[in-house]
Amino acid sequence: MKELICIVCPKGCHLKVDETNDYSVTGNSCPKGAEYGHKELVNPTRTITTTVQLLNSKERRVSVKTSCDVAKDKIFEIMQIINQVQAKAPLHRGDVLIKHICQSDADLIVTKDVD
Repeated sequence: MKELICIVCPKGCHLKVDETNDYSVTGNSCPKGAEYGHKELVNPTRTITTTVQLLNSKERRVSVKTSCDVAKDKIFEIMQIINQVQAKAPLHRGDVLIKHICQSDADLIVTKDVD
């Protein structure tokens, strides 16, 4: 039995996930908590938020994120790629810097406008 705190909403439900009973979840107050508990033990994922270097702007860095969750065990590999990115202004929120980063379903997207 694994114990988790749900991070899907501000309630922070204390979940118990029974690994021996098809990952059944208890302690959740909504269906999202049950989905989170199951997913966290079967295939944990995260959204990556960070910054990349900006070359031709008064700002030195621009904020970016993955367009969807990526497998938790791929985060370090993806960050190695992101740390090499050098973007050029102008950029707009939603611009894609890297499509399908590390052969995942996620794109690396800009999260703010930069002149």
